[in-house]
Amino acid sequence: MPGRLFLTRDPGLPGVSAPEPRLNMKPGEAIWTLAADGPREMRWGIIPVGRVNARGRPVMETIINARSETVFDKSAYEGVKRAVVPVDGWYEWTGEKRKKQPWRITRKDGALLWFAAIYDVWKAPGGTEVAQVATVTCEPSADVRDIHHRMGVLLTSDQLGLWLSGSQEAAAALMQPFPDGMLLVEAADDVDLL
Repeated sequence: MPGRLFLTRDPGLPGVSAPEPRLNMKPGEAIWTLAADGPREMRWGIIPVGRVNARGRPVMETIINARSETVFDKSAYEGVKRAVVPVDGWYEWTGEKRKKQPWRITRKDGALLWFAAIYDVWKAPGGTEVAQVATVTCEPSADVRDIHHRMGVLLTSDQLGLWLSGSQEAAAALMQPFPDGMLLVEAADDVDLL
């Protein structure tokens, strides 16, 4: 599941000039997203202020990835909207602590990846509003299975409108592993991922 993202080209978001290339986007940073009402930067990680878990206890951790199996059911996600996050790819790690191997994951055909995501707007004391986003994850495809037990829900460009504006049932049907054989996984020793 995505914990670091990269975007090195213009994703072609309407009304947005080409963003600076970023090789290591981390949770807590602003990332470009596309929602039904248009593109904007959002903080990667939803702070679930006022949300509770199934036991009625406050959700304390920042959510950067939401499980597809529960994203439409858990009270922690109540009231969120849908968005997509355009990227060239993401990183995963395997191995032991201090000896982890980073892996870069992209589409084999070089096309952009569109992560299904959820977002909301947190209203801070004093009236400041912070748009915040989390990617949605599912079971991994065969391409990713050897390096991680989850992966982001990846959409094709023709599925974007359905994810952003379709019914909940139609959006839920999109939350599947990306087709096998479509992703390229390669060692990422050439990028500083600290």
